[in-house]
Amino acid sequence: MHKTLGIALALTLAASPALASDARIGEPAPAFTLSDTAGVTHNLADFRGKTVVLEWTNHDCPFVKKHYDGENMQRQQAEATGDGVVWLVVNSSAEGKQGHVTPAQADQIQADWKAQQTAYLFDTDGTVGRAYGAKTTPHMYIIDPEGVLRYNGAIDSIPSASPADIEKAEQYVEIALAELAAGQPVSRPLTQPYGCSVKY
Repeated sequence: MHKTLGIALALTLAASPALASDARIGEPAPAFTLSDTAGVTHNLADFRGKTVVLEWTNHDCPFVKKHYDGENMQRQQAEATGDGVVWLVVNSSAEGKQGHVTPAQADQIQADWKAQQTAYLFDTDGTVGRAYGAKTTPHMYIIDPEGVLRYNGAIDSIPSASPADIEKAEQYVEIALAELAAGQPVSRPLTQPYGCSVKY
């Protein structure tokens, strides 16, 4: 099992050495409008004045499960939203591909995990994922209150599927949010994302 995960991770990392996309650190984040599980549309521009976190997800991915089963993602979601951050979970899995879910299924999955996101958004045609260059699940982005992209990459520093590694890892997203809240530049704005490939 671990050997299989290791091979899958190696392939994912090897397939995505660059983060070429419309999303560039220090520039305006790509605009988007997506619907949530209740059919309500969310436009990135609506969140101007607030820090926004984007989290690409696929509930069947062992790397996503690592951070939910280990309660790392929920903890960071709760702390961030408690501080006024908008946390948007994005699902870019195409219909018929792994991770594609109905709104009801998404709500149940997030409820079972006790997730604390602001909204769960559907990007079924992959337009937004490709605009951001989202390659893995999870793949994390942070947008500042002016709409500028400040972070692009992994949630943490240990690219494994084991919840046991969470405590030992440097939590990139958490650190970046703290730096932004303190009015400081993000010390590590670009890291290599890890996980399962986004199922476009």
